[in-house]
Amino acid sequence: MKIAIKEIHPWEGDFDKYLELRWRILRKPWNQPRGSEVDELDDEAIHIAAYDEDKMVGVARLHFNSKEEAQIRYMAVEEGYRNRGIGSKMLEKLEEIAKEKGARYVMLNARENAVGFYLKNGYELVEKSYLLFGTIQHYKMRKML
Repeated sequence: MKIAIKEIHPWEGDFDKYLELRWRILRKPWNQPRGSEVDELDDEAIHIAAYDEDKMVGVARLHFNSKEEAQIRYMAVEEGYRNRGIGSKMLEKLEEIAKEKGARYVMLNARENAVGFYLKNGYELVEKSYLLFGTIQHYKMRKML
């Protein structure tokens, strides 16, 4: 398996696949409607996808909250592809982009079951944050670049 990480854009054909994967993994299991995976920052954000040959197997997004603070959101990897380093490769790519664009650190709100993954990738736990869909506890995390 050779995974390629590529930047994708809303005007490209694969963007529909990107949003579908994002919805299917991060929203559908909690009975959230199509469209709930999209927000007002998508047009200005940086989107990446992980591919196993032609198959999209992971997605993630980076946007800036300020000149110094970049934020990663909507990170998801297909179930059969987890624990193979794909998430770490996507994080590295987004951190590299954030640093190139002048960010001093990256922050994110990790789902409780993903906190260990982010800790292994150099993020520090800042504080308990919000409860999504009334059931998914999130934790604010940060990594200095």
